[in-house]
Amino acid sequence: MKHVEQWDFLEVTLEGPGEGNPFLEVEFGARFRFGHRTIDVDGFYDGDGVYKTRFMPDAQGEWSYVTRSNREELDGREGTFVCIAPAEGNRGPVHVERKFHFAYGDGAPYFQFGTTCYAWAHQGDELEELTLKTLAKAPFNKMRMCVFPKHYSYNKNEPEFYPFARDEEGKIDLTRFSPAFWSHFETRLGQLRDLGVEADLILFHPYDRWGHAEMEAEEDDRYLRYAVARLAAYRNVWWSMANEYDLMKAKSMADWDRFFKIVQEADPYQRLRGVHNCRGFYDHAKPWVTHSSIQRSDLERVGEWRRQYGKPVVVDECCYEGNIEHGWGNISAQEMVHRFWLGTVQGGYVGHGETYLHPEDILWWSKGGVLHGQSPERIAFLRKIVEEGPAEGLEPVAGGLAGGFPCVGRAPDYYLAYFGIKQPAKLVLNLPDDGKYRVEAIDTWEMKVEVCVEGVSGKCEIPFAGKPYMAVRACRAE
Repeated sequence: MKHVEQWDFLEVTLEGPGEGNPFLEVEFGARFRFGHRTIDVDGFYDGDGVYKTRFMPDAQGEWSYVTRSNREELDGREGTFVCIAPAEGNRGPVHVERKFHFAYGDGAPYFQFGTTCYAWAHQGDELEELTLKTLAKAPFNKMRMCVFPKHYSYNKNEPEFYPFARDEEGKIDLTRFSPAFWSHFETRLGQLRDLGVEADLILFHPYDRWGHAEMEAEEDDRYLRYAVARLAAYRNVWWSMANEYDLMKAKSMADWDRFFKIVQEADPYQRLRGVHNCRGFYDHAKPWVTHSSIQRSDLERVGEWRRQYGKPVVVDECCYEGNIEHGWGNISAQEMVHRFWLGTVQGGYVGHGETYLHPEDILWWSKGGVLHGQSPERIAFLRKIVEEGPAEGLEPVAGGLAGGFPCVGRAPDYYLAYFGIKQPAKLVLNLPDDGKYRVEAIDTWEMKVEVCVEGVSGKCEIPFAGKPYMAVRACRAE
């Protein structure tokens, strides 16, 4: 009997009709059973008379399945498999935990430190493999990436593969998907999974010259269902309805609501779902949204968005470290690090991007490649600090720790405050009266941690660094 790891997937492959247009005419899927539970999963046509369905088991033990189809040769085929314990590194899919935070399927906390490489999977093997090598050494555990190829500044090359079939003259047939494209995309998705990187898949975007941004409603819906059927079983998938949804003038708010509902209904695993804005926010309080995905540079408002939407806040785009002509793509490394810290001490999560000019227009934000900036190693430093902190995640602390500066932690055991551009030479700390605390100064740029004082409690005054971009951490002694 076949064995499949928990949170990996079983792929059932059958041969069936190849004539006509199976993408439109053939229905295929399967019902999986574990004890009294049943889960219905849609399948997909993979070309050349091949039909597949993929299923991610979430419980260990023996499962069974039976296929369903409107074609006799694909209907009623049965099988069994055993779900075994996950291997090392397989922690399961990420989900919302404790309202404002995330965790893996095995219960371990997931602290989001993402980056953006919109079109990296459309650049050909050499550059794509280089991007993966870079990611393997980078601090990022999520990648924002487009399913469709992208047309924009510094990204005007033709992709090797196209999501829909094309004839010899290049005319696109939106009724037929290209299995070669999807197979290639899945390979990259699996490689991210094996690196421990979540894939925040952007389903639509406005930067297009192929007609994908202006498909008809029927074409949109068919595309969404096909994408979910092929990709949802990968445990590292998140769904982003769009990058800058509000710039897609051919779509209405009702369309975006419908897209969310289609993905929610079609996805048997209920992967995380969000949508990214340019100017106006989508209403992240709607029930089909799992977390707020935000493009803004005023990170001091993260606490406001937490209260407004009651969900995790991920500022996926806070401008990019770089030197291009666009205002959103030329902040300094120090400013990028500052924004990461500011979002963190407001109780949120922040995303990175890099846009340094390159003689061959290979910018990380669009095509991947290598990282040139100074922020990633300092983001790694922040990630280490966060991961050393409370496993439950950092929550805003009422009253703060020092002088009203933003502070997160888990009272009464742990406090982390950040001073940004302010440069206090002394601090008045407001610690609990019971217990003794070790207080540390954190230089967020030089990546140094030094003990200021130990064994203090209550209201106390201590000397401090007197320079900007410093943080302070207070931990209760055992």
